[in-house]
Amino acid sequence: MIDHRLRTLQLVAHHGSVTAAAQVLHFTPSAVSQQLRGLSEELGVDLVTQVGRRMEPTAAGRILLRHADALHARAESARAELAAVGDAAGRIGLCGFSTAMTLLAPTAAALRARFPDLEIQVREAEPARCIDLLLSGDGDLALLVVDDRVPPITDTRFDQRPLFDDRIDLAVPAGHRLTTRSRLSLRDAARESWIVSPPESPYYRLLLSACQAAGFRPAVAHYSAEWDTGAALVAHGLGVYLLPRLAPLHRDDVVRIPLTGPSAPVRHIAALTRAGAAGQPTIAHALGTIDGVVAEILAG
Repeated sequence: MIDHRLRTLQLVAHHGSVTAAAQVLHFTPSAVSQQLRGLSEELGVDLVTQVGRRMEPTAAGRILLRHADALHARAESARAELAAVGDAAGRIGLCGFSTAMTLLAPTAAALRARFPDLEIQVREAEPARCIDLLLSGDGDLALLVVDDRVPPITDTRFDQRPLFDDRIDLAVPAGHRLTTRSRLSLRDAARESWIVSPPESPYYRLLLSACQAAGFRPAVAHYSAEWDTGAALVAHGLGVYLLPRLAPLHRDDVVRIPLTGPSAPVRHIAALTRAGAAGQPTIAHALGTIDGVVAEILAG
């Protein structure tokens, strides 16, 4: 088994903080510091150093981290091969953003049917938390909207698999003047009052950048952190709203209109696993199920 202290070093380097790494690992900060000291003493080199407010890996630490990434990937591949000749008893952690539950819920059900002895946990989480879950081993498969918080596809700690582009529709009240249009661009809604996500959310940044690309800044009337809340505000004629295709809409008083044109917003959805883990039967089955659900959504 790979020395668990390497995982600790990875998380300290990832967060730049002993305290943050301890929270992810469910350790105390003193336990994390003790692990790092023990590993440094065993290897005879300093592995981390304080740089301003961050804990950064030394040159020796960076070398060890590079090897740690490769070792962990090999260990995950070994687990995949062993699982292929054994059974799927154990656990799998699935995590992702809120509307990813449209994909993860049926995936969990399919896993339960295929592997009845498997412990399955689904967790709604923001991207940063999903990454922590993967690194700590508490999560095995994450669905993420690709943005500046997601590791680059070249990050050797992970296997990143693009899944599909989640198109964004314009939600308007039933009977709204825009429902008569056969084609609609984002700019056609420039003079509308807008319902948007909270300013600190990535979805707010997506809306702003899309509107700016279309040549206008939205007139914000209301804020909504949940899709259902936003749809309720739309239904009462309080503004228009951008609704991802993944977000279900079970209302007759709101119409979702597909957007066209180069400025039509889209979310790029990817699946992340730890490097080497995608070959495990349970994870492979989960990915195959997700592909099937995505195909149904795109066909609809």
